[in-house]
Amino acid sequence: MSRTAQRHIFIIAFILSLLSSPLADAQILKVDHQHGFTDSLRNELVNAPYFGLFKDNYFTVGTSIGQKPSRTNSDVKFQISIAQRLTRTTLPGNSFIFLMYTQKTFWNIFEESLPMRDINFNPGIGWSIPFFSKGRYAGKFTLLLEHESNGRDSIQSRSWNRITFSASTIIDRWLMVHAKFWIPIIDGENNKDILRYCGICQGGVAVTTPDKKFGWALTLVKRMGWNFNFNTIFEFNWRIHKKSNQYLFLQYYNGYGENLLDYNKFHSRLRVGIVIKPRFFSEF
Repeated sequence: MSRTAQRHIFIIAFILSLLSSPLADAQILKVDHQHGFTDSLRNELVNAPYFGLFKDNYFTVGTSIGQKPSRTNSDVKFQISIAQRLTRTTLPGNSFIFLMYTQKTFWNIFEESLPMRDINFNPGIGWSIPFFSKGRYAGKFTLLLEHESNGRDSIQSRSWNRITFSASTIIDRWLMVHAKFWIPIIDGENNKDILRYCGICQGGVAVTTPDKKFGWALTLVKRMGWNFNFNTIFEFNWRIHKKSNQYLFLQYYNGYGENLLDYNKFHSRLRVGIVIKPRFFSEF
């Protein structure tokens, strides 16, 4: 194994160990009713550490569906996603401003020299406001200005910017519905048609058992066009231990746009691994 690959493994392990520690994000919620859940969430919004998780953080390995596994259609996919709050909930409506950074990597560990196939960098700055109604948490709205690129040059360069509007609501403690749409600002010369593949909006649901032991999530990304063309992401997680913030994780991706380099190529891949989740709910 090359020194570069060893360095990548060390950095990943170090970051994941920090994010999974109780000081970073305690996952356990011992709440017996909606009022307690709302109080816990309000307290989290006001008193939470400035630094924490944004989207799910995971490390997975998998292969293509319907094909014999090989070095070219099997890989490791991992994601690191963090947020840094810039303000407390002292802005109008208990809103706050934050910075976010998500990095998604596709690693061909089964090929010689273990090359990183594609790395997608996704920084952004956002404004988020939670809504409470009659003592209940009603949902959250987020406005986000984000950039995404793969850091390459020449014909392999991919990049775009988005003004993103997203909203989520918790129907009950076990069910969350979310939606997101964006205004694209496409500056990449080699991905002018990215909306045909990476989509124009998305929506989905996330379901968890009351004890947070099991969870399911389905996200549909609508590609450009009037027909029913979607990229489908299905996820399942199973908490390893009731006092841990680590879950066994299964992810199925079917469609286009899973990574920027091959955004216009169809992929149908099943991966398994481990995931670290934000305390109350993940961003999508």
